[in-house]
Amino acid sequence: MTTYLLALDQGTSSSRSIVFDTQGRIVASSQQELTQIYPQPGWVEHDPREIWRTQLTTAKEALTKAGLKASDIRSVGITNQRETTIVWNRKTGAPIHHAIVWQDRRAEPTCVQLREAGHSGSILQKTGLRIDAYFSGTKLKWLLDNVPGARAAAQAGELAFGTVDCWLIWQLTGGKRHVTDVSNASRTMLFNVHRNQWDADLLALLDIPASLMPEVLPSAADFGQTADDVLGGHINIGGVAGDQQSALFGQACFDAGMAKNTYGTGCFTLMHTGSHFQTSANGMLTTSAAQTSATPQFALEGSVFVGGAVVQWLRDGLQAIEHSGQVQQLAESVPDSGGVMMVPAFTGLGAPYWKPDARGTITGLTRGTTIAHIARAALESIAYQSAALLQAMSRDAVSNGGRPVSELRVDGGASVNNLLMQFQADLLGIPVVRPACVETTALGAAYLAGLSTGVYQSTQELSALWKADRRFMPTLSKDRADELMQRWEQAVRQTTAL
Repeated sequence: MTTYLLALDQGTSSSRSIVFDTQGRIVASSQQELTQIYPQPGWVEHDPREIWRTQLTTAKEALTKAGLKASDIRSVGITNQRETTIVWNRKTGAPIHHAIVWQDRRAEPTCVQLREAGHSGSILQKTGLRIDAYFSGTKLKWLLDNVPGARAAAQAGELAFGTVDCWLIWQLTGGKRHVTDVSNASRTMLFNVHRNQWDADLLALLDIPASLMPEVLPSAADFGQTADDVLGGHINIGGVAGDQQSALFGQACFDAGMAKNTYGTGCFTLMHTGSHFQTSANGMLTTSAAQTSATPQFALEGSVFVGGAVVQWLRDGLQAIEHSGQVQQLAESVPDSGGVMMVPAFTGLGAPYWKPDARGTITGLTRGTTIAHIARAALESIAYQSAALLQAMSRDAVSNGGRPVSELRVDGGASVNNLLMQFQADLLGIPVVRPACVETTALGAAYLAGLSTGVYQSTQELSALWKADRRFMPTLSKDRADELMQRWEQAVRQTTAL
């Protein structure tokens, strides 16, 4: 009898559910958009009830489309937007406030205080993270300090904190399980990634009662069972991972030195470093990778703020194209960018530069420049930024006794652009490989759920399931690629000098 796996993929802009067969092929899927709430500049919120409602609706729709019932599903895997912070009442299950989304910056004053008090080094060593409002810990402190009655209720043990995965598990199990996994816990700035447990000193530093915190399990584990009235029967919840770690797992990057890049609105690059914790000398974060056992596993992570968003800007800002799919044709109408370089620092520059005040520039314009040259430069800027990030990661790896990245596995919406993927391979001088299934985030959650319930016996079995759709081999000489990267770095310097 065929066994199926159900992946719940709760993202920032939508909730999705995908049914996979045991070969990692998509059987059915469903998606619903999520309302974005902006109470004031710099603040971003979601309604936790809407998160649950849309996720449950899509799960039911995916099962219906597949013609399956609860008893046909071996296990549920969950992957989610990370760092987003929810607090609810343990007795009533009611949230005390909207979810504070990972993009939200309201906790920056607390971060300034922590930096000025000299806590950056100890937090980096314990958590692998920079002090930033991005992470959950300072968001949680803000809720306790600003929601009337919240701190007293927390001290009385009446409240529960969770990232989105934790909130979904609470709902799926009818309030029976308050659990998360190591990959999500590692993004809170409250978790000691060496010991895989909440850090008492960090909780005290932010005045957060330990009673708020969920139990932390490996990413492939028994997270409980769905309540009868949720999906029409008991289904084991067997896998949980934050979206980027889940994509790393779905790409079968299980060994040190393997890397993936997700080309979405931004670009997220993760390189597995095995059981070796290493801090970066080149602007990366250290994070817990998805773990199939109690043994810690780590990855270096870097993010490009503006990836595919530059194509949206070409469409909506310059109105150079009518829809995003036209960008490749426009860019290919010229042989190269004609010397034009674009640095799309619309919201600053992320890793490895960390220049939040940088703003976008277009340089190298001549009377012969056309909109096609600018389109090509915009598309190439995604590859330049990702190459700078991968090269910084490789420097970190080599300085820690490891190997540079030898192959880049890619996914996300912009990975379907062949021109972009070829240019990425040319800049890096290594193969860029697009998998047959680009839904690697959801697939990673399904694989974790399958591992914990015996559908799969090992990660070696999952590696054998991973299939390439296309392999882009570098065609430029190393000297030419180095010359192009030097031009890119010069353009970045011009951007940050403004």
